[in-house]
Amino acid sequence: MRRRTILLALLVPLALAGCNDKQAAKVPPPHRMTAEDVGHYCGMNVLEHPGPKGHIFAASLIEPVWFSSVRDTIAFTMLPDEPKDILAIYVSDMGKTPDWDKPGADNWIEARKALFVIESRVKSGMGGDEAVPFSDRAAAEKFVGDNGGRIVEFGQVPWDYVLASVDRQGAASADEEAGSRRPND
Repeated sequence: MRRRTILLALLVPLALAGCNDKQAAKVPPPHRMTAEDVGHYCGMNVLEHPGPKGHIFAASLIEPVWFSSVRDTIAFTMLPDEPKDILAIYVSDMGKTPDWDKPGADNWIEARKALFVIESRVKSGMGGDEAVPFSDRAAAEKFVGDNGGRIVEFGQVPWDYVLASVDRQGAASADEEAGSRRPND
């Protein structure tokens, strides 16, 4: 009996340490965008559209989820039926891209560290309003100077800006003017 107690006393800490390792899932690095990557909501090849793209890793999914626009990428994090075990959200860093039509295959920034220009005149590759990501504030400010809009952080992108079903052509809704934000932020 004493032997079992000693063995159990040695095994319990090891088992608990294993549980902690599972909880601290590794953050995967961004993937290079390829011709095989298809937008989650549109079902189209992400390389076929201009403007910034995104991809998300969730612990419950084997592969990253790809998006033809950053607005769709952010929408995924807001929609109740999408996975909430998100490990990483990568978006195109438009301050490091050759041009709008070619956003680059591997110039990613973690979305929660990016600055976003919203309400600009520039439209996403799918034709809607876009949240244009930047790692550098000066690049974001230059973009605003050239294209209008305003700079916000990830958690400040308004819920209705991302989930609006119609193109508002830059007109702010009453909720935006009242400062509506995402739930749980």
